[in-house]
Amino acid sequence: MRPGGDIAAPGRSANLRPHMSSPKDSRLSLTSAVHGAEPRHFAHDSLTIPIVQTATYTFKNTAELVEYMQGQKEREEYGRYGNPTVRVLEEHVAALEGAEDAAAFSSGMAATTSAILALVGQGAHVVLFNDCYRRTRQFVTTFLARYGVRHTLVGSADLGALEAAIEPDTKLVISEAPTNPFLAVVDLPKMARICRDRRVKTLIDSTFATPYNLRPVEHGVDLIIHSATKYLSGHNDVLCGVVAGKAGLVSLARDVRDMTGAICDPHSAYLVERGIKTLALRIAQQNASAQALAEALEKHPSVARVYYPGLESHPNHATAKALMRGYGGVVTFELKGDLASTGRFIDALKIPRIAPSLGGVESLVEQPALMSYFELSTEQREHIGMKDTLVRYAVGIEETAELIADVNQALAQL
Repeated sequence: MRPGGDIAAPGRSANLRPHMSSPKDSRLSLTSAVHGAEPRHFAHDSLTIPIVQTATYTFKNTAELVEYMQGQKEREEYGRYGNPTVRVLEEHVAALEGAEDAAAFSSGMAATTSAILALVGQGAHVVLFNDCYRRTRQFVTTFLARYGVRHTLVGSADLGALEAAIEPDTKLVISEAPTNPFLAVVDLPKMARICRDRRVKTLIDSTFATPYNLRPVEHGVDLIIHSATKYLSGHNDVLCGVVAGKAGLVSLARDVRDMTGAICDPHSAYLVERGIKTLALRIAQQNASAQALAEALEKHPSVARVYYPGLESHPNHATAKALMRGYGGVVTFELKGDLASTGRFIDALKIPRIAPSLGGVESLVEQPALMSYFELSTEQREHIGMKDTLVRYAVGIEETAELIADVNQALAQL
């Protein structure tokens, strides 16, 4: 495509900005969040990324079609296989993660399931940490099990159990960093080394960390997943997912996307790309507020336990400190009480809204026992570690002092 006007074609990097982080800290910076791998110029001299709203693309003549089919010309052909707006987002996320390539999907789960399907076939074995996202676990343990894929669940961040669980047919290890909702942080370099020595691929859902706090590629991880619906977008107004990592593996996930049709539409890509512009600013504020809130909660007599990797009391604090710039915007804690009193606490909060997501500018709060595990009894929830008194607080960008004051007034009413 013309360097003077049109947005970059898939795979084209000559007209893209390089990743702009400092040598001392290669993670996302304010500058790279704003510019990333964007082309220097967009079509029609637009400052912001144009939304290329089309389902198909035309060829000016047969010669151009032949050039494209022979791989001599890079351009788009059909909307299910690519879009210039979407490709700018993909290039940007790849740059922020320090990855070779990235592919965007219609949701975080579409990205996750496509990546898993790309790497796992019938008769394969998958290892998951037991605190992986509930839907990811269900996809592997129920859906893929119908097609002969076996699995083993191991304890949270337990690399000894992981090493023991790997079999000759193990193809993939799946985890999050940090996990949802207990915010465990696995030792990524050690995990990657264990898996690499056994020719097993690794997939990390890094939604909670974002590339501002952690870049798993730097620690040897093969593929990274983002529910871009969350922090990358940052405004709770779009569904999108991204797979980033080694180009060959991303290409396999993209092939699955092209077949299943789990594509990211250009308007969604535009909204996520716009959200990334303020990612570094938002995450810095959310890191600071979440740390302060966790410290305040840990001191409160009505709080039984706080799960936040920035606290020395967290079992993975040392690992998180070694790997992460900040510890993220989610704080999980247990209250002293029961299901009903925990609900009263949540209802007494004035700033956060009750909602199942996270990562936006607004603070959100949920009681997992009701939001995600309502169908289970108290005893069943206790068995899997989801206590009735558990609260997940996703910090927004409101004033830190006001968030803490609001939590304190709600606790005072118990």
